[in-house]
Amino acid sequence: MYFLPEDLDDYVVAHSENEPELLQQLTRETYQKILQPIMLSGPYQGRVLSMISKLVRPRNILELGTFTGYATLCLAEGVQNDGEVHTIDVNEELVDFQRKYFDKSAYGHQIFQHLGSAIDIIPSLNKTFDLVFIDADKPNYVNYFHLIIDKLNPGGIIISDNVLWHGKVVEPLDPKDHSTKIVLEYNTLLKEDPRIETVLLPIRDGLTISRKK
Repeated sequence: MYFLPEDLDDYVVAHSENEPELLQQLTRETYQKILQPIMLSGPYQGRVLSMISKLVRPRNILELGTFTGYATLCLAEGVQNDGEVHTIDVNEELVDFQRKYFDKSAYGHQIFQHLGSAIDIIPSLNKTFDLVFIDADKPNYVNYFHLIIDKLNPGGIIISDNVLWHGKVVEPLDPKDHSTKIVLEYNTLLKEDPRIETVLLPIRDGLTISRKK
């Protein structure tokens, strides 16, 4: 979802870093072969993720929600040379697609795929992280936060996607809309949890940056 007028949004994109060719290829093939290609982070948000990762220079990155690996590759651009990117997704059909593009990149040997429920996998990861990107099923956002906060190093960053949830966060809540209810709860949690400091950015469908104190 775009909250800026189209012409202004176009200007923002035109005056930001260009999308790498490999990610252009990934986008084309995702739209040709994969259902719900709109789930891609896209070129502008991808450059934002890349820039944050390069500023953080993380040793270890955790991503919840791989899809076709677009954001994974953007985040990997900032990982340290001896660092690792761990990405979790439940869709078995996308594993080979992801791997193909990971291995085409300079970061393939640093990217580790985990197939299954993040609720089960996160506790099994015997690592701490400097950067976490949450872009998975919205009903589990609060659960994910509680699972990762103790694995996040001091000064570490959590990036949360879709926190404006198509604008539904400022609309009357439908009691049957569980996803919006959880996104609202999650946004409040990020604002009020004393362990982190948070800023919500109106980028695309909303992107929150939270830093562990």
